[in-house]
Amino acid sequence: MPLAIGERDTAPHCGIGVSPPSRSRPQHHHQNHNSHSRAGRHNFYPLPPQLHLPRLAQDTIGRPPPTMAQSTAHRRLLQEYRALTNNPPEGITAGPVSEDDLLHWECLIQGPEGTPFEGGVFPAELKFPKDYPLAPPSMKFLADVWHPNVYPSGLVCISILHPPGDDPNHYEHASERWSPIQSVEKILISVMSMLAEPNDESPANVEAAKMWRERRSEYENKVRDGVRCMLGL
Repeated sequence: MPLAIGERDTAPHCGIGVSPPSRSRPQHHHQNHNSHSRAGRHNFYPLPPQLHLPRLAQDTIGRPPPTMAQSTAHRRLLQEYRALTNNPPEGITAGPVSEDDLLHWECLIQGPEGTPFEGGVFPAELKFPKDYPLAPPSMKFLADVWHPNVYPSGLVCISILHPPGDDPNHYEHASERWSPIQSVEKILISVMSMLAEPNDESPANVEAAKMWRERRSEYENKVRDGVRCMLGL
């Protein structure tokens, strides 16, 4: 199902300051995204069973092939996959597309209740570099998402997906960018927070940001129309 991601965008900044929502979450100097639970302050319905992604075989989870066992990235991703399947956050399903490709994940993200994205279930993919978790993955929506912080191609632009270190443009704190202590779960929760609370400064989608800032009702109606189209309504 997932489409192949193109060459990763290398722009140093694309305007979203959604920090990884951990228990001791740093504040961003542009916008404060408070998080009161694992899934933030927005409510989510359980994903329907037919929308859950298939799980890897249990023997693969417990005993990866020897070639994978030597890989830090594969070991780490198996650990994260186990954690997500044993204690999944509300509104999120994610896992490898196959047992043979742990560096390529597919995800389903539920639109937060009380936002224009409510009712939608948005497919996405994560592509992990071979040196994960030293470097962050890239994330791309596989459905049309009209949002200031999503490129027209579907690529997601949030702080946690930016390489570690200081932002050369001084828009982001280093603590908001990727570090090896972050995780797939934190990325996906950050994306749900992003859907609910866009950041329109130096956006990935300039037209969406302008509409959100200047014509909020039109923006919300366009997003709702996209959700209805996705659901075939």
